[in-house]
Amino acid sequence: MAQPAVAQTAKAGADRSSEKAWQHYPEEPQAPTNAPNVLLILTDDVGFSAGSAFGGPIPTPVFDSLAKVGLSYNEFHTTAMCSPTRAALLTGRNHHAVGYGAISNVATDKVGYTSVIPDSAATIADILKLNGYVTAFLGKNHNTPVWETGPTGPFENWPNGWGFDYFYGFNGAMSDQFHTELVENRNPIDPPFDDPTYNLDRDLADHLLKWLQVEHTVRPDKPFFAYWAPGTLHSPHQAPADWIARFKGKFDMGWDRLREESFERQKSLGIIPQNADLTPRPQSLPAWDSLSDEQQHVAARMMEVAAAQLAQSDYQIGRVIDWLKKTDQFDNTLIFFIQGDNGASIESLHGANNEMMSLIGLEPSDEELARSIETHGGPFSFGNYPSAWGWATNSPFQWGKQVASHLGGLRDALVVSWPDRIRQKGGLRTQFGHVIDIAPTIYEAVGISPPESVDGVAQQPIDGTSLLYSFNDADAAERHRDQYFEMLGNRAFYSDGWLASTTPPKGPWDRSPSKVPADDYEWELYNLREDYSQAHDIARKHPEKLAELRLKFDRAADRFNVRPIKADIMARLDPSNRPDLLAGRTSFTYYPGDTRYPTNSFPTIEPGWKMTAHVIAGATEARGPLVTSGDFTSGYGLMLDNGFPMFLYNPAGRPQERVRVKARQPLSPGDHEISVRFERDKSSGERASRLILSVDGENVDTALVPITYPTRGNTYVGRAGLAPLLPEIPRGELIDATLQSVVIKR
Repeated sequence: MAQPAVAQTAKAGADRSSEKAWQHYPEEPQAPTNAPNVLLILTDDVGFSAGSAFGGPIPTPVFDSLAKVGLSYNEFHTTAMCSPTRAALLTGRNHHAVGYGAISNVATDKVGYTSVIPDSAATIADILKLNGYVTAFLGKNHNTPVWETGPTGPFENWPNGWGFDYFYGFNGAMSDQFHTELVENRNPIDPPFDDPTYNLDRDLADHLLKWLQVEHTVRPDKPFFAYWAPGTLHSPHQAPADWIARFKGKFDMGWDRLREESFERQKSLGIIPQNADLTPRPQSLPAWDSLSDEQQHVAARMMEVAAAQLAQSDYQIGRVIDWLKKTDQFDNTLIFFIQGDNGASIESLHGANNEMMSLIGLEPSDEELARSIETHGGPFSFGNYPSAWGWATNSPFQWGKQVASHLGGLRDALVVSWPDRIRQKGGLRTQFGHVIDIAPTIYEAVGISPPESVDGVAQQPIDGTSLLYSFNDADAAERHRDQYFEMLGNRAFYSDGWLASTTPPKGPWDRSPSKVPADDYEWELYNLREDYSQAHDIARKHPEKLAELRLKFDRAADRFNVRPIKADIMARLDPSNRPDLLAGRTSFTYYPGDTRYPTNSFPTIEPGWKMTAHVIAGATEARGPLVTSGDFTSGYGLMLDNGFPMFLYNPAGRPQERVRVKARQPLSPGDHEISVRFERDKSSGERASRLILSVDGENVDTALVPITYPTRGNTYVGRAGLAPLLPEIPRGELIDATLQSVVIKR
């Protein structure tokens, strides 16, 4: 284990006078005297103007209260997408420099895109732990390589391997708020099925409070570092019904008027300069007034749900803040509250009632959206709002999430609270900041220097610049003067108030293959000192400045492993781009139990796929799940229905693609083989299959699958999943039958 970077002294107030002077036991590292607790909060997909502290329509009183006793930063930036922002935040290095040029789901075999944080980039948790801190991570972990998220790991790239003593949350891009696939440290656990009020954001607050209370009782001399990353406001947008009801009718004015109102409030609050301009709506996003009454009703409801989710998350965060105050820890707790890991999502043009559909190229009709709108946000929804709501809550900027060339994708609200050290309460800071600045700010605030080597591995330089200089000097000269940005081909370079930006060839809501190579993108130029909102392209007036910044970008791209620069996210989703635990194998045997198998650990349905369950039936009415994969949004299940073998294929969560096959006779008591297979049927279509159910070698039912889609979600053998495959199919155990094994062949 590496030694602390500097010699440490006991934390002030800790009575160590009665401690025995041990001769041979290893000495624990001690934090510097009066070292602060550190609470780092990062929400998900929240726009710059979503919350009320930055002029938005959604009440965030906890975020606002921290701004009133701390500082608000209105020029703070992310990487424009989830995993990269989180990797940069935790390490203090640029995202490509730590293998996170894009989200982990689209990793490729290039140095800057592997989705593997190198050992040469120790995290904040690693460094603080070496310096006497206890550490915890609550919420969303989207930085473990997807092929390592299975039951056998390896676990070096899980939170416990990054210096966190405790982890409670979920792995992946998104999570159902009601049926969360939880992980505690490295162990999958189920949410409480007997609690109809269960909600992930509340659960995260409960577990963080419990961890803090135990640590405060057992080790009061140890400062804590807690990283809290709720999945809010990433889709699926979900919230308790009583919270949704609070926002009924609040967004009937539509996204165009909402954006204007937020812009007016931003100027009134002083969050943006008085000379800032409101950028126009992209032509490919519809005007609110162009929607029918029914379309407006549907869209407004979707925004009501999103607002409820963010407001409820803010409330849960407040419970932890209240406890810190109650235990007299608040004043010496350094809190960074980053409202969004990128700009608001603009990835679903019309909104969705089931985001999983879009991943297989299907979009809901207006009629489908309207039919399900009253359940939107509830336990059997998995939705997102229309892109224009995301654009509206990125006021006053252009674009949104994924677009690293423009501030709507890059700029997020930051509030910093530290009553013991910040003198100007409620101040505004306008210095340029970036997520890579948080780690060095923490290190300087604590009074440590990161070591040159950790666990024998030489460390990469910290790329960020501490923001501590700005805490008590609003007019301090900006120290983070140059910064590159790149995400999925969109790119920019910032230098002393100037921003060179590529022109996005299409919006993130357009999932068609990119027709313009990234190298051929046009470039724009902005003077952000005079044009806060990036509204006026002056590239033609200053071609020499644009050329200077483009050259700086090229140098940064070479230095930080940004190349090759590719634009097509859908092509990167191809699993062949990443290691595959199942590659080269054609037969797999699984056994019943509580093991959770992610997609990378269980063969995906495709033509030629066959599953055989070896079952001992104890009665003619045996019932329950044999294999369950996914849930009501996308999945399949082999089950016994009162003795009758049945297979349900539900790839998109809607009737059009849903297929069932079922035996006509129940199983007799004794041993049986139940098989289901997908046989290619090119006579019915290029992607068609014949779904065949057989019992003891005899075909008992068959059905045509016109298009064979892969399903998504974790798989369980011998038990139900966390959410039902259909609302009308209740969760249940296997009764009057024993599952011995399941064999998959492909």
